[in-house]
Amino acid sequence: MDKTVSILGCGWLGLPLGAELVKLDNKVKGSARSFTRVQKIESFGIQGYPIDISQNQNHILQFLSSEILIISITSKSILDFERLISYIKISSIKKVLFISSTAVYDSNIKIITEQTKTNNSILSRIEHLFLESTEFKSTILRFGGLFGGERKPGNFIKPPHIIKNPEGFINLIHRDDCIQLIIKIIEQNKWNEIYNACASDHPKRKLFYSQEVLKVQGFIPTLDKNSKNDYKIICNKKIKKALNYEFKYDRLLN
Repeated sequence: MDKTVSILGCGWLGLPLGAELVKLDNKVKGSARSFTRVQKIESFGIQGYPIDISQNQNHILQFLSSEILIISITSKSILDFERLISYIKISSIKKVLFISSTAVYDSNIKIITEQTKTNNSILSRIEHLFLESTEFKSTILRFGGLFGGERKPGNFIKPPHIIKNPEGFINLIHRDDCIQLIIKIIEQNKWNEIYNACASDHPKRKLFYSQEVLKVQGFIPTLDKNSKNDYKIICNKKIKKALNYEFKYDRLLN
């Protein structure tokens, strides 16, 4: 692609994404909050920066000296993101990809599309900060539950190992698909868009997590039969069509 990309947050998703972008001949800058993590980032051919958006930092403009910014951090501070956007506006960044979550939709027992009304959560309000900014283009990418690598679904059910909402449906996406979707958004210049992203398969929670807990921990967990069984089913048709993409991990019960 031969672009300059800055990744704010080189963690579970951002680091392998940055490594893949480097393989595709892009110049990649990555951030972490600790110097130890910055050293690990640089071992992947990524130019590392110690960045914490909760603080004013002089070198953030060096980090933002790119065409594209990918935001992959867990902060939920509106003030921090307002500060970040003020820096973006005076930087060379032209396009921002904000990694969000389908948690911006309530569980209202129906199929969710990008046209579905979002809730009034802090994350939803942070999304709007980017969508309302006119100095740069923004795309919001809302991932379902994340798994892959060391994040095994069989470990998602914590002690006392009770599956809540057993009749509800899952909305998950593998890290490999996350990375490829981000790359395709950049390659195909899909900006000023909102996309939902998760696998097409939505098995019931009781089926999926019983299988996964048995696989990882060696037993079948208990079902919470008193749950309300609220759920939502995230539709991925828009992103599949827009990017001409087929999910690598699409059939989750296989």
